[in-house]
Amino acid sequence: MTLVQLRQFIALAKVGSFVKAADALHMTQPALSRSIKSLEEEFGRQLFDRIGKRIELNSFGHEVLTRSHTLMEYAQQLKDCGRSLSAGDSGRIRLGLSSGPGAMLSTPILAHFGTHFPNFHIEIVRSNTASLAQMLRDRLIDAAVLDIRALIPTPDLRVTQIAEMEGVFMCRPDHPLVHKKKLVFADLKTYPIASTPLSEEAARILVERYGEIAHPDVLVKLQSDEISHLIQVTQQTDTVLLAIRASAPDFVELPIQPAPRIKARFGLVTVANKAEALFLPEIRQLMRTVMP
Repeated sequence: MTLVQLRQFIALAKVGSFVKAADALHMTQPALSRSIKSLEEEFGRQLFDRIGKRIELNSFGHEVLTRSHTLMEYAQQLKDCGRSLSAGDSGRIRLGLSSGPGAMLSTPILAHFGTHFPNFHIEIVRSNTASLAQMLRDRLIDAAVLDIRALIPTPDLRVTQIAEMEGVFMCRPDHPLVHKKKLVFADLKTYPIASTPLSEEAARILVERYGEIAHPDVLVKLQSDEISHLIQVTQQTDTVLLAIRASAPDFVELPIQPAPRIKARFGLVTVANKAEALFLPEIRQLMRTVMP
């Protein structure tokens, strides 16, 4: 079995025709047929069901196709090891971002790759930490930047490039609380509190600071995985937003006493024991710039 054979198998599975696949691969149909037959003999099982002049992947063929894509991806990453990304490089990035990183990193990442690496296809997936972790395991995304406090440590995922950022209560500049001389937690209860889902650690800190009434299940009235929606609501109403300070730079931080002292810890997460993708150093650099 060779990488060339796997590429030929992937091409055939994609178009479902020996004639079309051979043409796309710039080879003769008999040569392609011999290559696929050799693969099937090596596996000891057929990859396709022959239905008249048509062919369809069977269940074993689907399994081999999934693993072949993974092997081709690993081969490309190994080829790229030790060199830097250049302007002419092409490829596809599927990057997952949880709520806070999504608000801070989406635009810088798209702008950076669009400007410096225009041949890359960038797909940003926004979701919560648990969903992104599963997407990594299922190979639906290549990497994710997420809140590692909400990530259950497992040996199959690797966390690097951790950034710590401050979580605060904040509101629009003309909010009634802005001009109050001394703010205590009870003052917030007059207004709806908005937040993305908070980790158990954040919930514990809030309860330690302000009591049981500060538990997110009681405190947070407006919740969404997408922080941009919460920012818009906070701009348009008297809502108070509990979020990373950097996620809404136009808002005013409310100097609540005592201060919440909630730290978000964001990490770059990839699948363990996998060759590093060529684009990851660029993502790390952007994290260092945007999330110092």
